[in-house]
Amino acid sequence: MNRKKFLASAGTMAAGFWIVPRHVLGGRGFIAPSDKVNVAGVGVGGMGFSNMKNLGEYANITALCDVDTKYASKCFNTFPKAKTFVDYREMLDKFKGSIDAVVVATPDNTHAVIALDSMKLGKHVYVQKPLTHDIYEARILNQAATKYKVVTQMGNQGHSSNSNIELAEWMDAGVIGTVDKVECWTDRPIWPQGLPYPKEEAPLPEGLTKEGWDLWLGPAQYHPFHPAIYHFKWRGWWPFGTGALGDMACHIIDPAFRALKLGYPTSVEAFSSTFYESDFKAASTPDSCPAASKLVFEFPERNGLPATKLIWTDGGIKFDRPEGLKEDDALGWDGGGVVLHGSKGKAMTGCYGHNTTLVPFEKMKDFKKPLATYPRIPKEDHGGHEQNWIEAIRQNNPALASCPFSYASPLTETILLGNIALRAAKLKGGNKKLLWDGPNMRITNFEPANQFVKREYRAGWSLDI
Repeated sequence: MNRKKFLASAGTMAAGFWIVPRHVLGGRGFIAPSDKVNVAGVGVGGMGFSNMKNLGEYANITALCDVDTKYASKCFNTFPKAKTFVDYREMLDKFKGSIDAVVVATPDNTHAVIALDSMKLGKHVYVQKPLTHDIYEARILNQAATKYKVVTQMGNQGHSSNSNIELAEWMDAGVIGTVDKVECWTDRPIWPQGLPYPKEEAPLPEGLTKEGWDLWLGPAQYHPFHPAIYHFKWRGWWPFGTGALGDMACHIIDPAFRALKLGYPTSVEAFSSTFYESDFKAASTPDSCPAASKLVFEFPERNGLPATKLIWTDGGIKFDRPEGLKEDDALGWDGGGVVLHGSKGKAMTGCYGHNTTLVPFEKMKDFKKPLATYPRIPKEDHGGHEQNWIEAIRQNNPALASCPFSYASPLTETILLGNIALRAAKLKGGNKKLLWDGPNMRITNFEPANQFVKREYRAGWSLDI
């Protein structure tokens, strides 16, 4: 019996009289090591380290991979039994028979290639948000999840919070009527963004080799190393990251996307800041995400729900305070917020879908929540998102995952469409509302924008499903 079949049947076997009860082995709730899922992590110096810690109680951390051995040393030292690697391809080759699942928490530009290589080996995958760097990659990963029948999860942990789930139940119950406008904001970017690309090359830091830097770049076109594009700061550069929108919209737009069943938008329009290097002279910043932006998405009518406009702002720009929200009342929480404007009232939630409330807040005093109709995730977004993925693997049931690629891909594609609009607006003739054919992944009224739907991979990298 292979590991996948064993894990799927573990729960059934545990009920048999011939299995030693778990409480005899290690107390109530104990999971025997032989029943645990073997997990590998790729990109474990930052958010990946947090994912590994959340998984440590419920999975065997078998292998760890990071191109920067110094940056990842805390994770390596926390799991001393795990075999460590610099090249994820070597890790998959050597451990393909013993690992069950892979966590991908690298910069955005390598999410797709690592996840697909893992799925092709039958490995379940957990991929940090945004799911991918471009729309085509997101579509491919969704198709691969179906083809290879693996359990998938995107790392937007707020999707598993009770408050986020409750918003969907409120909308289903018509608490604020039908919604035709959604406004979202974030305090990102909180890293340098909107600047000219550094011209000089810098020495590689301790822990990162020339080969490691090449792996860090992955399918992106070659760029010499510079600290201004490395740890955390990579988010602000188009070749590697997806800006403030890519970083936070999977958290902030997510509650409305699920609750309103938005699907693909039909258009998007972008407005963004410009960096001026001298009086009246705008700098050339084709590789840099803007310091601040506003995006307007339009969604069509769907299954009896009205057409909906979704407005996104970042970089310190916020929308007007909704009527009924007092001057001292918070406009969202945790560095972001969402307001849903309905025909019978307003609802608001914070970043990650936290603290869902009616507006004005006084309406909550006598409010009776609708009946719970969606399953709750134990521990919610405090480690529960990762553990939910593990439980779905143990039961070999992709449908149990809180945020599988079947949902995460359309959400990610919508968000990345906003980035296409931001980049297209810098092209001659592209500063206008773009019309989007979601099923066919095409801008229909400005052909040059389609170059951003699917980027050109560097030689030696491919995304063959």
